[in-house]
Amino acid sequence: MLLAAIWGSSFLFMRLGTVEFGALPTAGVRVAIAALFLLPLLLWRGLGPQLTQHWKKTFFVGLLNSGIPFACISYALLSISTGLSSVLNATVPLFGALVAWYWLKDRPNGLRILGLVIGFLGVALLAWDKASFKPDASGLATGWAVLASLLACLCYGIAASYTKRHLSGLPALVTATGSQLGATLGLALPTVWLWPQRMPGTGAWLALLAVGVLCTGVAYILYFRLIENVGPARSLAVTFVVPVFAVIYGTIFLHEAVSMWMVFCGAIIICGTALSANLLQLGVKKT
Repeated sequence: MLLAAIWGSSFLFMRLGTVEFGALPTAGVRVAIAALFLLPLLLWRGLGPQLTQHWKKTFFVGLLNSGIPFACISYALLSISTGLSSVLNATVPLFGALVAWYWLKDRPNGLRILGLVIGFLGVALLAWDKASFKPDASGLATGWAVLASLLACLCYGIAASYTKRHLSGLPALVTATGSQLGATLGLALPTVWLWPQRMPGTGAWLALLAVGVLCTGVAYILYFRLIENVGPARSLAVTFVVPVFAVIYGTIFLHEAVSMWMVFCGAIIICGTALSANLLQLGVKKT
């Protein structure tokens, strides 16, 4: 619940930051702050040599798991609500299951296939209602924002399979730190090139400091501890709770409206994701 509350707030902080920084600088500053937070922890635990040995693979996974997704989400938040973005982000296990099926030959059973179908049906219904490719008053279109959010989820799914195939057995802190360093290097030039002409205010800087330290650095530590204690499959349950917190934060602090259609489609997506991730079957077996 704590991890879900933290990750749910990341959409709020990124929205506050991206309004003044822009999409790519927001993502670049976020990963840079996270890297500065994680690197001393890595060195303190004496894991520097392992990072040096595996820097190419961890840097590459950083582009897939942080650089591209954070840039896509930041762009999406310029034209869609934090609640909608978080609901779309709940499809990460769906994309992860599809990528693992194609790449790792991890063929899902009948219930998991049904979950994939149900989950993507919910996405289609939500996108049909929310996505429009006609520019609004600000010159942005919600359709591109929805596609950007789904691209971020696809990148997360690819990164998960890549990590499983090429980084298994590597300490989680090494992967986390290397990924943030790689994302920082990958976004460095776009961040400098697109840096806003007017220096962002204190509020925007504090928002990015929070999303970098709390929602990325601290969240990584909590997530890896969760995986260690209960396993990766049950840890996916956090994905279902994140949108709840994100919607609450958006409603309270940004006065965003939540429609019943969005709640309905979100419920379909979550049910489909639970089936595709085998979480419902895990719950039955545990009971």
